[in-house]
Amino acid sequence: MKKHLLSAGDLTRDDAVRVLDTAAELLGVAQRPIKKLPTLRGRTVVNLFFEDSTRTRISFEAAAKRLSADVINFSAKGSSVSKGESLKDTALTLQAMGADAVVIRHHFSGAPHRLAAAGWTNGAVVNAGDGTHEHPTQALLDAFTMRSHLMADAAPEPGAPAGPSGGMGRDLAGKNITIVGDVLHSRVARSNALLLHTLGANVTLVAPPTLLPVGIDTWPVETSYSLDDSLEKADAVMMLRVQHERMNASYFPSAREYSRRYGLDTTRMNRLPDHAIVLHPGPMNRGMEITADVADSGRSVIVEQVTNGVAVRMAVLYLLVGGSTNDEGEA
Repeated sequence: MKKHLLSAGDLTRDDAVRVLDTAAELLGVAQRPIKKLPTLRGRTVVNLFFEDSTRTRISFEAAAKRLSADVINFSAKGSSVSKGESLKDTALTLQAMGADAVVIRHHFSGAPHRLAAAGWTNGAVVNAGDGTHEHPTQALLDAFTMRSHLMADAAPEPGAPAGPSGGMGRDLAGKNITIVGDVLHSRVARSNALLLHTLGANVTLVAPPTLLPVGIDTWPVETSYSLDDSLEKADAVMMLRVQHERMNASYFPSAREYSRRYGLDTTRMNRLPDHAIVLHPGPMNRGMEITADVADSGRSVIVEQVTNGVAVRMAVLYLLVGGSTNDEGEA
């Protein structure tokens, strides 16, 4: 793997397989009486969050602590950032404290890339979400969740090498994944499109025309304006949150109209193949993009995504900081 994880597009198929197979091995740590490994003892992981987060921040914190790393949690609110301190000065301050990895969430797209390229930290940089650009670890945990349900041979056999021949080499190849909703403002959609394509899946993005970004024709996906046309063939459906906080205009007539055309309710869920699963990156707008009965149904793997997120982020930190050499240099 490369030194940093900035984009799902940076991951080769072998890289992605290695992360997911490592996460499969680490998932069992949560079931142990003592949920810790000594792997990153003596290393320091900084969670550098300039944007509000609950799931992602706690997930990275839990992942680092389960690997016995020292964790520094930084929040822009109540810090010197509110006094005008720049990203550069904040990063240099944290580097002076000996950061081995910086997990950064920022409201500006490209901030993690800037942090890595400028050399303001000597540690690995992990993109935990930058603006409307990307969220690579979310895509990894989504892929991990999908493979555990859609592939009978998902987990590597004991003693089998990681990679296409021994891990999840055929995972998700040929599977049809439908991603529905506010693609325009969703970093999750972009990262999933890139990673799932790398893993061989067929991705369809479903959204009203106003919620598809310019340049969508360059993405490795198909697009559709109709959710109903995409249900019968879907192996997995991922519903995206409508991100009102990023909207400065009216992108659809009303919440009721959006829900009628693009919301997943029981009637639509029952049209899915029997094996199909429902995902959501959270937080959910229950009653808008997904109804409560679907979110709480047996097809929903939304809570499982949270559990898997800790294991996947443990794998990322382990491979970037403690478990591999950076054969390819910096990203």
